[in-house]
Amino acid sequence: MEELGTSPPIFYNRNHIEKVKKQMILSIISQGFVWAILGLGIFMTFRILNFPDMTTEGSFPLGGAVAVTLITKGVNPLLATLAAIGAGCLAGLATGLLYTKGKIPTLLSGILVMTSCNSVILFVMQRANLGLLGYKKIQEFLPFASGFNEILIGLIFVTLVILGLIFFLDTRLGQAYIATGDNPDMAKSFGINTDRMELMGLVISNGIIALSGALMAQQEGYADASRGIGVIVIGLASLIIGEVLFSNVTLTERLLSIAIGSIAYQFLIWAVIALGINTSYIRIFSALILAICLMIPTFKGKIMKGAKLSK
Repeated sequence: MEELGTSPPIFYNRNHIEKVKKQMILSIISQGFVWAILGLGIFMTFRILNFPDMTTEGSFPLGGAVAVTLITKGVNPLLATLAAIGAGCLAGLATGLLYTKGKIPTLLSGILVMTSCNSVILFVMQRANLGLLGYKKIQEFLPFASGFNEILIGLIFVTLVILGLIFFLDTRLGQAYIATGDNPDMAKSFGINTDRMELMGLVISNGIIALSGALMAQQEGYADASRGIGVIVIGLASLIIGEVLFSNVTLTERLLSIAIGSIAYQFLIWAVIALGINTSYIRIFSALILAICLMIPTFKGKIMKGAKLSK
């Protein structure tokens, strides 16, 4: 009788563990889609214009702060998310003007705006963090379970961003933008206003990054002024892992690889946590993963060169 009395809790625990695993996988995939949007935003500057934009760490939490604040004021979550994109575009515009008109180096321009964004966030929220408990989020517009809603919202928005970028980069304006990143001097000789292209790229990039911040804040249920610390590493990791996994690809495949790289990166982080590593040190492992992925092409080139010489 004692054995019969103790078996149900064991059976329940097994079911509970399976349920937790399923929820964790859904959470990893949904977060992967949102971080992929961040990676797509970084792609616009880091890969096309060939410079890292530190505004990322300001526009990401700014998007979350604007979206969450507006939702708590009774604004529709979709409109709040669109407003967050606008706020990110303004941050990118500020960086672009400092760089193109003020002739301040790109890295320093980004740091100046990133620092300023922290004060703007505190002004918007009137506190360091703000929760969404009791308020309707954009993920709740879908009629499915919360885990599937988060995945579908992430999938919808990452698809829209990818389609938007494919359409834009295939236009004459988009080709001029790509030409500016490839060879600014030659682009100028063709009559392209490179300053305007760089300004436009920073505006679009930070708008996309702010969208990612707005979706992440709604998914996590709160906005925090310090949420942007280290996000550029996550975005770059998504980008680089995608490039390592898929080389010699078309533009469409490159953009899709960022989404795949983002999900792969989230699974790598989950594996690190599963090993029992303190979550306080996650950023160290994030940086290590990114560093290793950045070095893989170099090592691959050396190995291939050695193989050719041996022949």
